[in-house]
Amino acid sequence: MRLSPNQARTIRETAEATFGPGTRVLLFGSRIDDHLRGGDIDLLVEVDHRVSNRAAAAARLAAELQIALGDQRIDIILVDPNSIPRPIHTAARQTGVPL
Repeated sequence: MRLSPNQARTIRETAEATFGPGTRVLLFGSRIDDHLRGGDIDLLVEVDHRVSNRAAAAARLAAELQIALGDQRIDIILVDPNSIPRPIHTAARQTGVPL
């Protein structure tokens, strides 16, 4: 995994502060491969409660993380109980690393 322990903790704590306790965060994509370089930070964030505007909430979290981590590209997929299952959700759960 190509995140420092401090970066992983910051991501997890910021997601929990934004969406509440029980928020699950998985890192997936190129950052899970230690042999690659660069790449954005791909996150699957799962919550147990309904989020009224998932896109806006994900954008707010990404902005908070960019402030905390520095200027990096961060892609967030936010999944709540009303989310329509998509293949990317399955792939992220199968390959992702919990933070």
